[in-house]
Amino acid sequence: MERLPPTVLVVVGTRPEAIKMAPVYEALRARSEVDVQLVLTGQHTDLVDQVMERFGLRADHDLELMRPGQTLYDVAHGCLDGLREVFQQTKPGAVLVQGDTATVAFAALTGFFEKVLVGHVEAGLRSGDKWAPWPEEIFRRLTDVLTDWYFAPTVRSAEHLLKENVPAHQVFVTGNPVVDALTSLDENRPVGDTTLDAALRRRRAGEGELALVTLHRRESFGQPILDALGGILDLVEAEPDLHVVYPVHPNPNVRGPAHEVLGGHPRIDLLDPVDYFDLMAVVRWADLVLTDSGGIQEEAPSFGTPVLVLREVTERPEGIEAGAAELVGTDRARILTRGRELLAEARAGSAERTALNPYGDGLAGERIADIVVNALTDTPRITTDWQPARADS
Repeated sequence: MERLPPTVLVVVGTRPEAIKMAPVYEALRARSEVDVQLVLTGQHTDLVDQVMERFGLRADHDLELMRPGQTLYDVAHGCLDGLREVFQQTKPGAVLVQGDTATVAFAALTGFFEKVLVGHVEAGLRSGDKWAPWPEEIFRRLTDVLTDWYFAPTVRSAEHLLKENVPAHQVFVTGNPVVDALTSLDENRPVGDTTLDAALRRRRAGEGELALVTLHRRESFGQPILDALGGILDLVEAEPDLHVVYPVHPNPNVRGPAHEVLGGHPRIDLLDPVDYFDLMAVVRWADLVLTDSGGIQEEAPSFGTPVLVLREVTERPEGIEAGAAELVGTDRARILTRGRELLAEARAGSAERTALNPYGDGLAGERIADIVVNALTDTPRITTDWQPARADS
């Protein structure tokens, strides 16, 4: 009797997971040695659906977890119950998860309960502070306790794992698949959001400067987010040619303060969440990004766009060390000072946009798929681990 290929489940719950797992999923689909199935937990819905459509992804299993006002307890319960059924139905040889969300941690835990091998894409990131980012720092640590194959995006993240006594033969430096995803973007693709399109047209025509803001971290709720927003307002007031676009997170702890502090300013556009590819068009053309997002810290260096990180700590120090990003926290005065200095450097031509990306070379998905196929089927590897020239030294 012919032996069926082993099944690999790729589990996705949020937009960043869908973006970063798309290259991995596609690379696995290209390998006849395995049967790959995509599982959507539904931790997020509309934002994930946008990405799934753009990348041409179709879920084989959809748990449809999203509920109004859902809590981490709700997501945990839904993931464990729903994924148990999927695992028992498909009997996978492996499950792949990405990052640091509730979906990731509980999918890995389900893999452990079902005695299925777990591969963690973006393993080994550490801030060193269990409360920042919250709850992601603990989710990624818990996931790495349960993992069998550690797909570290950088040498530094691999070193974190080795210091935690993970066996070296289980750690692979692959680069981050977000870089793969960005290489597929069409630079000339029309921007769907009319406000963003107008802002980009002004920037491309040389009519002033453009900054992108994203701000949503839970640990900044309250006074810290008010301070950060105040610094952004100060920066716009001090730079008369600066235009800001800010897709505002729907959480009322973000939306309320954003509209209170920045609403009504003629050079600040407060938008609903936008399509990922529209957002990346802004990152590409922006003169400056101010963000507390983990993903944008990785994406902006792909375009050489300078980043001010509105957090006290980051689990992605490679961008800081490469000079692509700088930690400023939510300090109002520092946001103003460093924002003005970076814009002045850009105008003077003294800040050269570097093409060196400390997060990958665009081949992470292929490497990860190759490692999984090799481990499950003994097929010889056709790729080697990523060896960045300087970024992680």
